[in-house]
Amino acid sequence: MFDAKAFLATLTELPGVYRMLGEDGSVLYVGKAKNLKKRVSSYFRENLPSPRIAHMVGQIAHIETTATRTEAEALLLENNLIKSLAPRYNILFRDDKSYPYIVLTRGDYPKLGFFRGNPDRRADYFGPYPSSWAVRDSMHLLQKMFRLRTCEDTVFANRSRPCLLYQIKRCSGPCVDLITPADYAADVQLAAMFLLGKQQEVIRRLTASMEAASASLAFEQAAVFRDQIQSLHQVQEKQFVSSSKGEDVDVVVALRESGQVCVNLAMVRGGRHLGDRPLFPSNAGESTAGDALSAFLRQHYAQHPAPARLLVSPAPSEDEAGETEAMLAELAGRPVPVFEARSQLHKAWVEMALQNARLAILARNQASAQQTQRLAALQAALGLAEPVDRIECFDISHTQGEATQASCVVYHGGGMKRSDYRRFNIRDITPGDDYAAMRQAVSRRYDALAGGEGVAPDLILIDGGKGQVASAFAALEELGLSHLPMLGVAKGEGRKPGLETLVFPDGREPLQLSPEHPALLLIQEIRDEAHRFAITGQRARLGKARKTSTLESLPGVGAVKRKALVARFGGLAGVKAATIEQLMDVPGIGRDLAEKIHAALH
Repeated sequence: MFDAKAFLATLTELPGVYRMLGEDGSVLYVGKAKNLKKRVSSYFRENLPSPRIAHMVGQIAHIETTATRTEAEALLLENNLIKSLAPRYNILFRDDKSYPYIVLTRGDYPKLGFFRGNPDRRADYFGPYPSSWAVRDSMHLLQKMFRLRTCEDTVFANRSRPCLLYQIKRCSGPCVDLITPADYAADVQLAAMFLLGKQQEVIRRLTASMEAASASLAFEQAAVFRDQIQSLHQVQEKQFVSSSKGEDVDVVVALRESGQVCVNLAMVRGGRHLGDRPLFPSNAGESTAGDALSAFLRQHYAQHPAPARLLVSPAPSEDEAGETEAMLAELAGRPVPVFEARSQLHKAWVEMALQNARLAILARNQASAQQTQRLAALQAALGLAEPVDRIECFDISHTQGEATQASCVVYHGGGMKRSDYRRFNIRDITPGDDYAAMRQAVSRRYDALAGGEGVAPDLILIDGGKGQVASAFAALEELGLSHLPMLGVAKGEGRKPGLETLVFPDGREPLQLSPEHPALLLIQEIRDEAHRFAITGQRARLGKARKTSTLESLPGVGAVKRKALVARFGGLAGVKAATIEQLMDVPGIGRDLAEKIHAALH
């Protein structure tokens, strides 16, 4: 039994992170605290807030703590540990993808672009946006209203005539001096003001410019300003939940409904509602919407920048709101108020976010029901004794025997589990021998499983006919795993979907299901994903080999000289075409080395 009283007596009152471990050493829960002693003690009082926490406390065999200097440091450490350890009682949001931004570069003619990553000071960034679609939609509006260039600098510097975007009035043609740097800079300034939510100021300036152009009889220029003003009014009409205050707000709502917990993040930047992103946590169990909201705020804003304010639902308690605000202020270096909706506009934002969370839950449950139906149909069609939950599928890809690669994709828990995908570079076989490649891939995949490690699949799919299935089954027999169910998917006539034949390794007659059969649709989905995964990996491997192997194998040529050769001749083709004398013009390459390079390439 864990001696809580003795342990609590040793705890510090500094901020830090605590890890609760079970009897087998597995991590049950990771948490952070402003005061470790006070926070950990709260788990060992008589009235715990939920049966789930009580059940967790009953399994504690040991607690480890790490003291930090500040609560913000504790938050970052907690987030890293939750991501890496995935404790069973932590609500976990896998939202690692960075959010996209709109970027305006610097220079005489700044470029409007899409950016994903960590913003720096070399350009101006606007966002973040909830999706790439939201960025591209906003960029389309900016092109239409302000006609900023979106081309790469290398293309811009080498244009001799304007491109199609100029013809359709989506660019002002700065590449061929159809607009002065001063006028272009004015358009860039207006675009930045628009992105910052200062639409009224933009309209005021455009109206003044239009009136000035009309007064000087520059009617064509006045018409351009008029069209920009009309486009701005149209945008404002579409933004029925926009704010004239130019607010930067994240609307975060949590909803528990129909057995699911969903946290929906909606982003408002410059007063414009940019869309939202529903997120479903792992290990939610019987957690409340408030628990999910609290976990999301800690994990999300430890990785992503906080906006000016957070609008949340359900409303946290006064103590929770204060703790969250203190945490965010320390991370952001400024106050980040956390508040609930009171104005009509803010209530509209929250209601819309909740409605989208409900729709996301409905879609998820429908998809889950469909997958359950497909799995049941697959079990019945194949006559399997046990239900099917984990399916692993193999495919072989190569280009005329070159760069042979096998892929293994995993379907588990009602969807594709990408973290379990694997690729195998096939070695020591006759080029083009798909049977040997399949045998090697299956053997390497399940070698650890034969030794008692790993998770056994409920069904193995092989993309291929009798030969591939026989080779794969032979590999399983060598490993002592021939009891695992296996199925081959042979392409039908003309490789048309729906005409596939299912091949068994035990000599049973092949099975052909109807094109609409739920089991066949599931098999096709997994098989197509295996094929996609194999093709992308094989092409990347082949492209890398073709691009780098020849230059990297040149005698006496290291990274610096190789870079100089590419800069001078543009690539392998240019180096091949160069004479010995031309090669000698490259810094660091004398006659002897130039002759060796020339001989190696010819």
